[in-house]
Amino acid sequence: MSPSERREMIRKKNTKLSLTRQCKLLKISRSSIYYTPVGFDPATLDLMHEIDRIFTKYPFFGSRQIAAYLPQSGFSVGRHRVRRLMSIMGLQAVYKGPNTSKKHPQHRIYPYLLRKLPISRSNHVWCSDITYIPVKRGFLYLVAIMDWATRKVLSWRLSNTLDASFCVEALEEAIARYGKPEIMNTDQGSQYTGAGWITTLTKADIKISMDGRGRYLDNIFIERLWRSLKQEVVYLHEITNGFQAKRIIDDWIGFYNTERPHTALDKRTPDTAYFGQVETRKAA
Repeated sequence: MSPSERREMIRKKNTKLSLTRQCKLLKISRSSIYYTPVGFDPATLDLMHEIDRIFTKYPFFGSRQIAAYLPQSGFSVGRHRVRRLMSIMGLQAVYKGPNTSKKHPQHRIYPYLLRKLPISRSNHVWCSDITYIPVKRGFLYLVAIMDWATRKVLSWRLSNTLDASFCVEALEEAIARYGKPEIMNTDQGSQYTGAGWITTLTKADIKISMDGRGRYLDNIFIERLWRSLKQEVVYLHEITNGFQAKRIIDDWIGFYNTERPHTALDKRTPDTAYFGQVETRKAA
């Protein structure tokens, strides 16, 4: 059986076997599945890419504002179509209002633990989020795990599906490389309320915190990360496939972690801030 025939046997909505497990059983590269862009017709992709550009510039825009803004770029579409595409793209406005993340009706929602909590040291709180990455003839999803206090990106993964497995893999890598945080904070999306994510956290004895209604600033650090990534590299390249996207993102995150100073970190890089605090605690 050829590799292409084996790839056709993959079932992304299989609830019993993760994509990673299916790839292992079929003896095919996981990247050949994850890095194949989600395809739409060219006109829809152009519209989705423009929605992403607008949302990146104005993350507080909801579907109504984006629909009203699109004619400036030559697009005339209704709010309901914009809302549907934003849902496919995993975009949610950063503003105070109802939480519109896609919850799973049978998944437990955990309480928000960060209210009035001072967060000033590495590995105290981690956070995670997912964004849309435009690619020629399609798009991909990117998840990142970030240390809250130092803004360091601890791990990341690309995928062409919102299946929770790529989020779990990023989390497992971060724990393996950097130890564990006391608290993990996310939104209430189904990737973060499913069994794979929750089990990984509970087995590691990590407290689970989830943004509640009106907690519109809780993902602001990762929202800024997404904006910088897209404006500085993603929109400046015509990314043709998932492998090129991986190389470009890997290079930029390396630069972000090791070379880019942050005003909020006293002009230090995320790496300097993160490892400096870790070494200080070890010395103490």
